[in-house]
Amino acid sequence: MTDIAVLGAGNIGATLARKWTAAGHHVTLASRNPDTPALRDLADGIHARTATHADAVRDAEVVLVALPGDAVAAVAAALGDALDGKVVIDATNDLGAAEMNSIATVTRHAPAAVPVRAFNSLGWENFAEPDFGGTQADLLWCGPDGNTGALVERLIADVGLRPVRVGGLDQLRTVDMLANLWFALALGQGRGRHLTFKVLSSAPKST
Repeated sequence: MTDIAVLGAGNIGATLARKWTAAGHHVTLASRNPDTPALRDLADGIHARTATHADAVRDAEVVLVALPGDAVAAVAAALGDALDGKVVIDATNDLGAAEMNSIATVTRHAPAAVPVRAFNSLGWENFAEPDFGGTQADLLWCGPDGNTGALVERLIADVGLRPVRVGGLDQLRTVDMLANLWFALALGQGRGRHLTFKVLSSAPKST
């Protein structure tokens, strides 16, 4: 099982934390104020623990960044090289900024971190309920392959989603465009937030 620090206990962070603890992972909900009653209640309800950002990251193998996009810079600067060597999953969407993702912000403060872009292209409702009438939702992501990729895909699968790797971090904008597409369909066209993507192909996956 994996030790995961979840930075941000909003809908995305809380939903993923709930799924990961149910799958047997060790989850720490990180906050500047880890003793707030709401955070304690959430942690107790899903058998997680709470800690400051620094304490949570110190013991983690994986760090999920599920903060508001405009809050990432301050947190990354405070953590600094404590993130080095950690798999850092960026689930933020800084809407209206030049870049939706926070990968550059994280690596500027922690150049030896291992960044991944995932859990940003769907609303949290699809993490809570990834089944669509018997069809499993896909989660498209980008980042390293190899052992890191296998770890990320296991965490995606433990949420109930089918992981689909788009490529390395050279595909950041592709994955970010999926988030824009999701917002356009779910909110812009009023199709509702329980809306997902599915990759279908008759060709075998290349190796």
